[in-house]
Amino acid sequence: MRLMTANITLACTALVAAMAASGSTLEKLQKTGKVVIGVRESSAPMAYAIGANHRFTGYHVELCEKVLAQIAPSAKIEYMAITAQNTMPLVQNGTVDLGCGPTTNNLSRQKQVSFAVTTYVSQVRMAVRADSPVTSFKQLDGKTVAASAGTTAVQLLRKYSHDNNVKLPTQLGKDHFESFLMLESGRADAFVLDDNLLAGVIANSKDPKGYKIVGEALGSEPIALLMRKDDPGFKKAVDDALVRMMKSGEVAKVYDKWFMQPIPPKEMPLNLPMSETLKQLLQAPNDKPLEAYNS
Repeated sequence: MRLMTANITLACTALVAAMAASGSTLEKLQKTGKVVIGVRESSAPMAYAIGANHRFTGYHVELCEKVLAQIAPSAKIEYMAITAQNTMPLVQNGTVDLGCGPTTNNLSRQKQVSFAVTTYVSQVRMAVRADSPVTSFKQLDGKTVAASAGTTAVQLLRKYSHDNNVKLPTQLGKDHFESFLMLESGRADAFVLDDNLLAGVIANSKDPKGYKIVGEALGSEPIALLMRKDDPGFKKAVDDALVRMMKSGEVAKVYDKWFMQPIPPKEMPLNLPMSETLKQLLQAPNDKPLEAYNS
C-alpha cells in the first residue's frame, strides 16, 4: 500500500481538475493502471489506519476494495489519507477517484459530488464519561461540547441549540481522536458524532469501559461512497457492484465483520446490530440524501 499525502497546492489542484474533467474515471483507471481511494486515519470502524505500517482498513474500505475488484480488477489501489474538511474538493477535482470514508450524503454535498447507494445509516448521538449524569442534549446547556471539524454533527448541534434555546459551546477537533481527547481530558463534557464512529473511538480508547453513548439522536444520516459528480458512468458501475453485493448477502457479511465481531487493533466488538432502516435499504437500495430521513 502506498500512503499519499493530501497537501495539494492551488495550482496543482487546478491542473488535476482539468485533467479529471477531460475523461471518465473508468477510462482513467484503465489508462493509468491505478485507482486512488480516499480513506480516513481515525474513523473506526468505517475507515482507519492500524499498525506500524499504517494499513488502512474498515467497513467502507473493504466495500471499496470489493467494488474495485469488480469494476477495475487490474488497477492498483492507492490509499490517500483525507479529512472531513478536504474530502469534497479532492473528490471534485479528481485527485480521489472514490471516497471511502464515513461521508454523509446530503443535498448540499450532492451539488458538489455524486454519492453511491447508501451503505450505512448512522444516528448522531453523544459520548460522555461513564460517571456522567448527562442523558439528554438539554442537560448540556452551557457545557462544553466537542465535535470534529467538517462533520454534519457541527451543523446539527447548531440547529438543536437554536431550536431548543440551549447554549452548546462547541470546541472543534481536527479529527475524531483529537475531539475524543477533549472528552478524555475533561476539557469537554460530551463528544458528538455518528453512533458507529463513537463506538469505534471508545473501543480503541485507553479505557473503553470509562465511556458510554447516550442521548436522543439529533438525526439519522445516510452514509455512502462518493465520486465526481460529472461521471454518471462511474457512479453506475459502483452502484451496480454494490447492489450485486447487497442482493448476494455480501454487504451483510461485511457489516457483521466490522460491527458485530472483534475488530483491530484491540480486537473488541462494537456490538452494533444492523438497523431496520439499513436492512430495508439492502433490499431496496437508493441514494436519497439526509433530508429525506429527517423531514
